Amino acid sequence: MLDTPPSPSSIAPLQETQLFGIRLHAGTRQAVVDRTLELARSGRGGTICAANVDMLTQAKRRPALARLMQEADLVLTDGMPLVWALRRFEGLQLERVTGPGLTVDLCREAAHQGLGVYLFGGSPEELEAMATALQTRFPALRLVGRESPPLLPQQPALDPALVARINASGAALVFVGLGCPKQEFWMQAHRPHLQAVCLGVGYAFALIGGLQKTAPQWMQRRGLEWLFRLGQEPRRLWRRYLVGNSLFLLYCLRASWRPQRPGASKPRPVDPD
Repeated sequence: MLDTPPSPSSIAPLQETQLFGIRLHAGTRQAVVDRTLELARSGRGGTICAANVDMLTQAKRRPALARLMQEADLVLTDGMPLVWALRRFEGLQLERVTGPGLTVDLCREAAHQGLGVYLFGGSPEELEAMATALQTRFPALRLVGRESPPLLPQQPALDPALVARINASGAALVFVGLGCPKQEFWMQAHRPHLQAVCLGVGYAFALIGGLQKTAPQWMQRRGLEWLFRLGQEPRRLWRRYLVGNSLFLLYCLRASWRPQRPGASKPRPVDPD
């Protein structure tokens, strides 16, 4: 039986915590929006990752990805299983914050505040569809640039010409849709040189552009979004979900068998600097 989602008023501000040794942030969707906009207006850049079961289990197996998440400004709980696990094992109250949902929220605020938005990633078709959808929904949105790159390696190297283009555009937010973990490694390489906040949102390009269907709400609430996506792209995704979901269940079982030590994992508030 599903637990009742907490009301936003009962959730503390953003807190840094860990799940199975991987760093995450817990809180409300609005708190994430507010913190991201603070970073965007500062002009100092930043990196925001949207973690789901696949990313967490990859990070457990890839120290480089775990270090990257440790260094990011925010690591969101994009996936109901992560939310449930943090409630169960860490006693936290939090909301799920998805990459597509956050993208829409931030573009709405960017349109109101006149912040420039840059789109990087996706196929040319996905990129065009996403740009059209955002501009239609938010006519005042300043889309200051968009690029669909050629095939990049798993860990892309710094592209100084791209950095110059993004900085010259005046972008405050860069939505990166390269898929996990390529987009995270891209952000790690480029973040020190960019004035904008980079957000790895992957699948959001196709969803917002209307090229992929969104799972029904009842499936999202029950953590079955992966099953919906598997039905859409079984040949590409079966191995990811077979391995990732199995490992996540194993981590949950191990955590259930090991009593929590008092004070073993204390969440701490995010420093708004």
